[in-house]
Amino acid sequence: MDFSVVVPVYHESGRINSLIDHICSRAGQSGHDVEIIVVDGSPLAETVSAIKCENVKKMVSFPGRGTQMNAGAEVASGEVLVFLHADTLLPRSAFSLVSSLLEDPAVCGGAFDLGIDDGSKVYRVIERMANLRSRLTHIPYGDQAIFVRSCVFSSIGGYRNIPIFEDVDLMRRIKATGLQPGFIDSPVVTSARRWQREGVLRTTFRNWLILAGYFAGFSPEFLERFYRREAS
Repeated sequence: MDFSVVVPVYHESGRINSLIDHICSRAGQSGHDVEIIVVDGSPLAETVSAIKCENVKKMVSFPGRGTQMNAGAEVASGEVLVFLHADTLLPRSAFSLVSSLLEDPAVCGGAFDLGIDDGSKVYRVIERMANLRSRLTHIPYGDQAIFVRSCVFSSIGGYRNIPIFEDVDLMRRIKATGLQPGFIDSPVVTSARRWQREGVLRTTFRNWLILAGYFAGFSPEFLERFYRREAS
């Protein structure tokens, strides 16, 4: 089984090379063929310009995670697409774990459990709640490194061009086809920078409120404006 890792970036030149080294290390541990596609949403393209590895596919697209990830998926050759945020690290044997999960033809894709790179106990609570929510709803978030068979991704039209919850929307449409994602209990580790910058309680409550608004039928455009106003 071969993989394409699609990384949407925006002003991430300071961390992109260490992330690429990390992905290559995880690929080497698995023995699977893994291509890396970095899609820069900045018109200045400073992140892809900073990439040192010649084997990485470098692209520039209009900004927006959904738009960027679709652009990467269009040039991907892997049987499985892995959508990885720039501030998220994969667990050991990540690609072997995904390959083992997808040996079941009924499993269309899935995600990893969530880990956060801060030792404070409050983040363990956030992790447990996030992992419980995703397993109960079968709808993981993008910071859990969503992966999906490329044929399934193409058949549902990829990500929609919406400013927020493109990950939730994708998984809801996959579920609507009758397919179900699987979950890997080895967690990815994502940066705590958002919670640290904006405050744990404020960020958590805002995220719950916006998610409730999404399921209540508020438009992604309205919710994105609300998000930006609350985050400022």
